Amino acid sequence: MTHKFETTAVRAGIDTDLQHGSVTPPLYLSSNYSFEDLNKPRTYDYSRSGNPTRDILGEALSQLENAVGGVITSTGMSAVTLVMQLLKKGDRVIAPHDCYGGTFRLLSTLHEKGIIQVDFIDQTNQRLIEHALKQKTALLWIETPSNPLLRVVDIENLCTLAGDTVLKVVDNTFLSPALQRPIDFGADLVVHSTTKYINGHSDVVGGAVLAKTTELAEQIKWWANCIGITASPFDCLLTTRGLRTLNVRMNQHLFNVKQIIECLKSHHAIEKIYYPGLKDHEGHQVAKKQQKDFGAMLSFKLKGDYSSIHTFVNGLKYFTLAESLGGVESLVCHPATMTHAAMSKEARINAGITDNLIRLSVGIESAEDLINDLDNALNRSQIRTIEKQFTK
Repeated sequence: MTHKFETTAVRAGIDTDLQHGSVTPPLYLSSNYSFEDLNKPRTYDYSRSGNPTRDILGEALSQLENAVGGVITSTGMSAVTLVMQLLKKGDRVIAPHDCYGGTFRLLSTLHEKGIIQVDFIDQTNQRLIEHALKQKTALLWIETPSNPLLRVVDIENLCTLAGDTVLKVVDNTFLSPALQRPIDFGADLVVHSTTKYINGHSDVVGGAVLAKTTELAEQIKWWANCIGITASPFDCLLTTRGLRTLNVRMNQHLFNVKQIIECLKSHHAIEKIYYPGLKDHEGHQVAKKQQKDFGAMLSFKLKGDYSSIHTFVNGLKYFTLAESLGGVESLVCHPATMTHAAMSKEARINAGITDNLIRLSVGIESAEDLINDLDNALNRSQIRTIEKQFTK
């Protein structure tokens, strides 16, 4: 694949302790810090405003995303909430019609309360996005690949169409900076749920907002302190530890997903696979241009009805039925009743999220074990479908 960046090795605080020389950085749990003198604060005064442990993670992620600075937040949704503070009452936002359910819920609620105006559109449709951006717009929200259908949009194209007067924000959670760097393609802000690939161990929730310019970085830092959504030092310590293994974890994720795709392509239970790495995927060429690889998330439509879905997920041993993604363990999710349950049925249908859609977050276990597990569960689901047909 062709891409515009090389993976950068970020040491994330290693060998930065000047006081005692500890190889890994210390955990600063102090809620406040002493002043040197009257009206003479030190670098840190109160942990909501700034914390050394949190700053190490922020600096590392900024380097990886080619950002000038950023804020580490308490959750991924608090990162989304933080970005919304940059808007004025009545500002217009363009967002994907198939964006993450939590983002959809927040934007929809703000729209209903009359705080902002939101248009959810299919951003893969060039005509629709061009028409939408001809109207006065304050913020363009981009997710690529999308959740859960893995739609890919051209970040550079959308940012160019939006122009300099629109704030361009990309949720990069699904790929992480190991595989995609939206600022390189014109984004002003990059958002992460660090709960996912960046931490990678499903034991911390967190988020991040990373800025292209110093001015934007200062704005989000001011707002993060104002509304109090910065992350705890201990959570940042764990996330920094996870970040150090991002590249090696991602390599195994990618190896496994490629093996699984080959298995699913030939299985009679699969109606359709959604994965940008497939050559017949609508966004394949765009993904090749702006991503280093195609990621470790995939979705597919299973033949059969709800009982077939039920039989499939209950037949799995190595895939855990759970929300979230990007951890070392493999997960299976039913978007219609889980991650996107906050969307109305009409909105889900409009986004293409059908009741037979399954999403997989492929972990780093043995690929052979994962393939055998899927194969067995898929076969059981189809046996259940046949049984139902004979009992009618």
